[in-house]
Amino acid sequence: MAERKPPRPNLVKSVAGALFGVQSEKNREIDFSQQRPLPFIVAGIAAIALFVGVLVAISQLVTNS
Repeated sequence: MAERKPPRPNLVKSVAGALFGVQSEKNREIDFSQQRPLPFIVAGIAAIALFVGVLVAISQLVTNS
């Protein structure tokens, strides 16, 4: 049986919901039913890195003003 990959919009929505703590129980169950956690891990790390980068950029803009 071929493994089902989560569709990209659902992956992004799941990671965003998890980061902000607003993910529904239904979506969480769908996420945990996936057989491969690697796409979620990679997307989560990328989202955290992007978030930290935005915070650093904002702080640089504020302190240089």
